Amino acid sequence: MLAMLLFIALPIASVITQSVFIPHEQVIVEVENCGPFGCEKSTAIDQEATNKLRQTQPLGRFAGADIYFDRAHLAINEVTEAWRESSGIVEFTGRLNNLPFYGALAFTLTYTAIVTPLSIGLGFLIALAVNALPRVIRGPTIFFSLLPMIITPLIGALILFWMVDARGVLGAGIQALFNDPDLSLKASTPLTWLMLVVYGIWSSAPFAFVVYYAGLQTVSQDSIEAAMLDGASRWERIRYVVIPHLLPLTTFMALIKIMDNFRVFEPIVSFNAGAHAQSLSYFIYSDLGGETRLLSSAAATSVLTICGVAVLLSPVIVRTWRNFGKRS
Repeated sequence: MLAMLLFIALPIASVITQSVFIPHEQVIVEVENCGPFGCEKSTAIDQEATNKLRQTQPLGRFAGADIYFDRAHLAINEVTEAWRESSGIVEFTGRLNNLPFYGALAFTLTYTAIVTPLSIGLGFLIALAVNALPRVIRGPTIFFSLLPMIITPLIGALILFWMVDARGVLGAGIQALFNDPDLSLKASTPLTWLMLVVYGIWSSAPFAFVVYYAGLQTVSQDSIEAAMLDGASRWERIRYVVIPHLLPLTTFMALIKIMDNFRVFEPIVSFNAGAHAQSLSYFIYSDLGGETRLLSSAAATSVLTICGVAVLLSPVIVRTWRNFGKRS
């Protein structure tokens, strides 16, 4: 509890506090410069007064929830105007995606919704296939199946990035397949999204495979043999015996992968795909980078990201709570 308080609760409280304060504006004073030809008035920054103000109120100026509603975040005024002026849902969605936060949210939700179930499903299929192999070749197969998880995510993304380049194996192959020498996966927004999703599934499936493979070793052989005696096919044994047995593991992986995929960041940096795909984490990274660090904006986006994860996890958590209540 002490560790959770120090490393989870207090940082979240700090981020929430920072998100309602904005930096102080510089104190501008009017000065009069006199010379041989008369006096001129100009403005200058009062550095002493500015520093004193920042020392007195280090958090900045209290802004409340204003930063959450500005154009860089929820953009309430812009969303209302877009809804009023749009002729249909398609036009409204297009205008909404042009707003920074909603554009990042659209990619994040799309990535999470596609990668999470497909990576879990692929991991389950790999576990079933490996579990059915002879023991002699099962060990090497498990090793090669875990390679995407063994490789550092940044390195794995860079390898795929080089492969899809026009001079890479995949990039040249796709150009030859479509007979288009100018076709580039990195120059198209839909293809960039597809590339990131494929990488997400490839890199996430080994985790599901490991968990499912371990779970398959605990399936009751008596239940399997009883199903076989009843004439159940392989698919029926998987559907009525294996899948119900592995359901708690599926819930666990869904919780982990939703949180992990909603914070997607490394692939976008590795693929240098910021011009075509921005996640909420990349949005935060952009605010914190450069010479002007927008700490308040990054903090507000972090809070909204936490809220988004909580909303996505709520159905799984409620289901787990109900199952726990029934068992108890």
